[in-house]
Amino acid sequence: MQRALRLSAVLLAVGLPLGLYFGGAQPVAVGLIPSPYDKLVHAGVFAVMAGAIGYASGLRRWPMLLLAWLGAVAVGVLDEWHQISLPGRNASMDDLTADAVGAAIGALALLARDRTKAWLLKHH
Repeated sequence: MQRALRLSAVLLAVGLPLGLYFGGAQPVAVGLIPSPYDKLVHAGVFAVMAGAIGYASGLRRWPMLLLAWLGAVAVGVLDEWHQISLPGRNASMDDLTADAVGAAIGALALLARDRTKAWLLKHH
């Protein structure tokens, strides 16, 4: 079961950035989600991405937290940079901030999961 979950996390950690790259280049992506709701979508997607990166890494605690957050933020930077060259799209620090906040939420959720699991094992 754990192996299947890790494989799913790897596929998600690879699939989300590919979806952003190819899906974001489509004309339908221009203005698809109006502001300010687009920031919630950014945060949600990058929370999932950070969680997937962290879980796929197999690391625990702070190394996992750092890798998950940095990996997701790096994808956010590349996504914003890619948008500079796309018609109708533009790079935005607001979007990148929402990406970073979402990545932090996803990474911290994994850390909380690890701590909860450790506490439960200790007390049962």
